[in-house]
Amino acid sequence: MQNELAKDFNLSSLLRFTLPTITMLIFIATYTIVDGFFVSRYVGTDALSAINIVFPLIHIMIGVGIMLGTGGSAIIGRKLGEGNIEDARRNFTFITIFAAILGLILSEICFAFITPLSRFLGANDILLPYCVDYGRILMIFYSVSVMQILFQTLFVTAGKPHFGLWLNVISGLANIVFDYLFIAVMDMGIKGAAWGTVSSFLFGGLVPLWYFSKPRGLLYFVKPKWDGKVILASILNGSSEMVNSLAMAVTTVLFNLSMMKYLGQDGVAAITIVLYAQFLFSSAYMGFSNGSAPIFSYIYGNQNIKRMKKTFLMCCQVILLSSFVISVFSFFVASPIIAIFTPKNTSTYEISLHGYHIFAWNFLFAGTNIFTSAFFTALSNGKLSAVISFSRTFFFVTVCILFLPHVFGVNGIWLAIPIAEGLTTILAISLLFVGNKQYHYL
Repeated sequence: MQNELAKDFNLSSLLRFTLPTITMLIFIATYTIVDGFFVSRYVGTDALSAINIVFPLIHIMIGVGIMLGTGGSAIIGRKLGEGNIEDARRNFTFITIFAAILGLILSEICFAFITPLSRFLGANDILLPYCVDYGRILMIFYSVSVMQILFQTLFVTAGKPHFGLWLNVISGLANIVFDYLFIAVMDMGIKGAAWGTVSSFLFGGLVPLWYFSKPRGLLYFVKPKWDGKVILASILNGSSEMVNSLAMAVTTVLFNLSMMKYLGQDGVAAITIVLYAQFLFSSAYMGFSNGSAPIFSYIYGNQNIKRMKKTFLMCCQVILLSSFVISVFSFFVASPIIAIFTPKNTSTYEISLHGYHIFAWNFLFAGTNIFTSAFFTALSNGKLSAVISFSRTFFFVTVCILFLPHVFGVNGIWLAIPIAEGLTTILAISLLFVGNKQYHYL
């Protein structure tokens, strides 16, 4: 059975291999934006603000899926590279079962405590009912989303990125269709938005269980074997991605609280809109990084230093060029993206557009940071990956949010991400030189 990861990639074949993952994550970002469009246009910007209040809980669920997906993928990919196919299948099965159980436990905890959690995350009396209505529905089923996110990476490791792409395209279309039906047609309000989202990840999370139940490719479910070391290694390898999600949860809370202090609910709605835009453009970086990561895991397991250097150089070229292109493009589409959520000449639109023109400079640096963190995860070096993720998404951002507004007022909030990304790039490049002593990719 041919293993796609064993190819000697050139630039063209590398882009073709990673394109499904890039497209998949951009599509996920797009239908998330459409979700926000229906909420803001048919329910109101208060409801949009409420979704952002609840979103830190969702970040935790996403973090579990990404952590076990990327961390487990590094182990599975390395074993495939070493030729240990049966071990790879047993690990694949066991990681899937563990992710399902952990996701279910976290989902039910969040469901039971959604009201006090919403208060803690910054909901006022106006936003609290929206948060509770949205959060309760989502948390019942969000363990399935953990599975959906887990399989996004594992489809690539299994050499089936195109199947993962089409699965997510269909899931996204389901979200859009049911959003329209539940919100615009049936007037279910924010509850309709929650049910629309649930419909998408029920499909994206359950269909892979059917697909991998039989030997349709390199990886499929076999009789699992308890191996605590595999789970521990997966958690450690993917710790940077979990750190990233937890940090995004914390910084989202800080952004919401800061905006509520300076600009009220319109400010929270504005930061929500800008973060949607960031999610869209960062998805391109994440797609390429996650799509190329299993290749590096395989090469590392195969101990092919020549291929490692060649592939790393190509990835650096892609990241640097795309960083420039995305940065320039983002300024041109700022106004139409913001206008999707709120009409022009409104307070929320003006706040969003002003902030976006400051915020968008982060795209010059974000690609390097996202790729470097994913690269070290692929090499099973969770420590260096976590240092980059923690610095990028938590330490530098938190320091900037807490201190810059005292100097620059509300502009300091918008400056937090660009400055944090710039500082992280300096750190990431330094760690690449440190890591080269062990992995020889330069």
